[in-house]
Amino acid sequence: MISQLIFVLFLIAALIQCGYALYFFARIISRAQTPNSQFPIPNSPKPVTIIICAKNEAQNLKRNLPLILAQRYTNEAGKPLYEVIVVNDASDDDTAAVLQQLEQQYDHLWDVVISPNEERMFKGKKFALSKGLQRASNEYILLTDADCAPSSPDWLSAMVAPLLHGKQISIGYGGYRKAPGLLNAFTRWETLHTFLQYSAYALAGKPYMAVGRNLACTKSILQRAQRSDIWNKLPTGDDDILVSTMATRDNTALVTDRNAFTYTDAKTSWLYWIEQKKRHLSAGKYYKPGVKALLGVYAMSHAILWLSFIGLLFTTFLKIVLVLMAARCLVYWAVWMISAALIKEESLWFTFPFFDFAWMLYNFAFSPYIIWKNKKQWT
Repeated sequence: MISQLIFVLFLIAALIQCGYALYFFARIISRAQTPNSQFPIPNSPKPVTIIICAKNEAQNLKRNLPLILAQRYTNEAGKPLYEVIVVNDASDDDTAAVLQQLEQQYDHLWDVVISPNEERMFKGKKFALSKGLQRASNEYILLTDADCAPSSPDWLSAMVAPLLHGKQISIGYGGYRKAPGLLNAFTRWETLHTFLQYSAYALAGKPYMAVGRNLACTKSILQRAQRSDIWNKLPTGDDDILVSTMATRDNTALVTDRNAFTYTDAKTSWLYWIEQKKRHLSAGKYYKPGVKALLGVYAMSHAILWLSFIGLLFTTFLKIVLVLMAARCLVYWAVWMISAALIKEESLWFTFPFFDFAWMLYNFAFSPYIIWKNKKQWT
């Protein structure tokens, strides 16, 4: 009797998983075939402001900022048609000295300094972002982090192209550099899986999140997001809250051009990675109810599928369960392979069986930070 109940739960979970994949995740297949052609760069581009919020980021700025300042986005005279604003948020390392040196080399670089005792109208990073936005002189804004490097000199032009075609939010991909070790592999797989989720939802007309490492928007819509009731609920999560509150089917675009990616180094310590994930996941409780319900059904069906599968391995249902599980995994791993190829993470293919199961443990471990309030600060 118990095994029959578990089998029914397994069937329901398998059906939900396959239906979810076919409705949402399969949309990435068509995008993988034509990732670069949706938004060509107009002949007359408009000026852009890149905003980077930095707190004790001297080494990262020294390494990555020259790549951002060398983007191929110029006017007819060949001069940069963009400005870069770095908000130095009360840093006590060499951030100020690095910025001062770079400002002597680049006329389109500006810094905004926040003193340690300055009164803050927003929590954490959001205050630094607001200061950068006040200084921005252009309507089109591109956001990234100090520890991120663009994948090409055409990153800026590819990311803002949808804005130049009338969109208000442009969602990009922020990846992690490959390095040895299990933590690095799981970080890159989890980033792939998250990309698949938010990109598939965006393609389905239900955008709900983005990564602040690579996000473009209009200045006016970011200002509107700052006036929303939930903007100051958390010290971080500006990217997710912007998309969750302001993005629609018509005003949002997904950018999958390989020239438009950003890359950063993944955490090398499990403890640091756990702290990072706590911050990243805390904005999930503020997603729209419909999106939260869909994401919850997906995660719950995934957990039930694996738990019931294990529970049925030593029952009379073994053969049919193995066939159904193989069919489900074939669907998912095929979609993951296509997604991995799209974002140049082909080396992750052999990890799919292990991390598919590990994602269930991941959800159990981090569910408190998704459901309840997180008071972590931006550092």
